[in-house]
Amino acid sequence: MPPVDIPGSKSVTARALFLAAAADGVTTLLRPLRSDDTEGFAEGLVRLGYRVGRTPDAWQVDGRPQGPALPAADVYCRDGATTARFLPTLAAAGHGSYRFDASEQMRRRPLAPLTRALRDLGVDLRHEGAEGHHPLRIEAAGVEGGDVTLDAGQSSQYLTALLLLGPLTRRGLRIRVTDLVSAPYVEITLSMMRSFGVEVAREGDTFVVPPGGYRATTYAIEPDASTASYFFAAAAVTGREITVPGLGQGALQGDLRFVDVLRRMGAEVVVGADRTTVRGTGGLRGLTVTMRDVSDTMPTLAAIAPFADGPVRIEDVANTRVKECDRLDACAENLRRLGVGVSTGDDWIEIRPGTPAPAEIKTFGDHRIVMSFAVTGLRVPGISFDDPGCVKKTFPGFHEAFGELAAGWGISSDGG
Repeated sequence: MPPVDIPGSKSVTARALFLAAAADGVTTLLRPLRSDDTEGFAEGLVRLGYRVGRTPDAWQVDGRPQGPALPAADVYCRDGATTARFLPTLAAAGHGSYRFDASEQMRRRPLAPLTRALRDLGVDLRHEGAEGHHPLRIEAAGVEGGDVTLDAGQSSQYLTALLLLGPLTRRGLRIRVTDLVSAPYVEITLSMMRSFGVEVAREGDTFVVPPGGYRATTYAIEPDASTASYFFAAAAVTGREITVPGLGQGALQGDLRFVDVLRRMGAEVVVGADRTTVRGTGGLRGLTVTMRDVSDTMPTLAAIAPFADGPVRIEDVANTRVKECDRLDACAENLRRLGVGVSTGDDWIEIRPGTPAPAEIKTFGDHRIVMSFAVTGLRVPGISFDDPGCVKKTFPGFHEAFGELAAGWGISSDGG
């Protein structure tokens, strides 16, 4: 089976777009993810007055360290959490009047810890509807900087937004974090800031970000590790082998650690310098695993859990309840639709071994629910989805790519 070409990372592409817009000079992004989320981010930059040139394999961004070119703008963030959290933070460092809104799904997702921190830093920010949610308006006059305290227990994106803002402030930032989920995503941010010329120091639970701005560069986007999890899981659950190039020992994304879970379940895993291979061995073991730091791959594990020889218990994933949907409950409901025994708590889910029966998966408009249960469909012909097209958020060509994979393995897959 030839190596699988996984699209670029959504997390890395979003951060790269912020950094490129804030940098002094023209930045070229190689192999960025082209999806609804990232196109929405790029479109938001254009609405703010940044110049973004897009070709199939590279995007060029003319950076503006002084902030948005336009004195006023109305930006629609679509479904993108990174767009909805990063762009208002970027605009706050400029000068002008900027309004941000998002889809109904994104309006429901929490924003309060970030907007509270921005207000603590002196940003004139007003929520137009529910407090702590989109839509919001910012009367931007630059950010002085200084000390701020942040609760990042719901999402690491709040901390990432402030870290990215730090070099654009006049005095820099000292960010004290009282709680942090999905810590590996913060490591992505720090590594990428380093590539754009900024070194962040850490003093215990405080991140120290110097002022001085970013320098433009050429930056290559690595494949999306969360997306790769579906392909790795597919190999583990079918006894086949798959190799994903571009994700290896030097990968930025913590979600590559999902292969360690598959290894514990009995799959053979080889993480090379620049590629990772997973081979299924014909069986999967049950286990108990904490997924706080790799919670985007929780649905992937939940979707293959029924095929293990014992219960699969996934713990410390309360933050999955405030994603595109309540992913913990969504996984539980869909597994029950398939006839699988499931128990849940506030921050855990336990799935018992079973033989799933065909059913329609309720997607809740969440791309990760679709892609996860497509893996189940490799073992359970007849699985379908009420909204298969929501994969456009991160991987518009997912169903075609997954179908080709199944065909190459000689598996009939009609899920989706």
